[in-house]
Amino acid sequence: MVLNHSESLKPFAISLTRDHEEAKDLCQQTLYKAFAYREKYEQGTNIKAWLFTIMRNIFINDYRRNARKKVVLDTIKYSQTLYANPAEVKLRLKEIDTAIYRLPYIFKTAFILYLQGYKYHEIASVLNEPLGTIKSRIHFAKKVLQKQLHH
Repeated sequence: MVLNHSESLKPFAISLTRDHEEAKDLCQQTLYKAFAYREKYEQGTNIKAWLFTIMRNIFINDYRRNARKKVVLDTIKYSQTLYANPAEVKLRLKEIDTAIYRLPYIFKTAFILYLQGYKYHEIASVLNEPLGTIKSRIHFAKKVLQKQLHH
């Protein structure tokens, strides 16, 4: 059933991405997720709508992930203008990586997943922890990093 509707995904993917290559990738990711989570499809419901929902969610999650990366890149660019020396920027990035690595494991795992673009509820599900616990751990990790990096 999924393969029968795979061709109808392409125009929607192009409308989301506005790029044919990205649209192909988005279609592949959608088909992969549809197969991986096939047990979540309810027989008798509109499979095309289900596939479109999967595609839209992948697109939104990628957009959010890329937005976070942009913030990091903008911060790096700002740092470069502040320091103007690429070696200092590299040193600062290494300092950030080291600070993240030194976080206690209980906070580090959730925080790294957050940096990779996962949503709080996805992290909670993966780590099998309550949503509030995950939010607290990420918040605490941010505070610890702020203190360590603002010396």
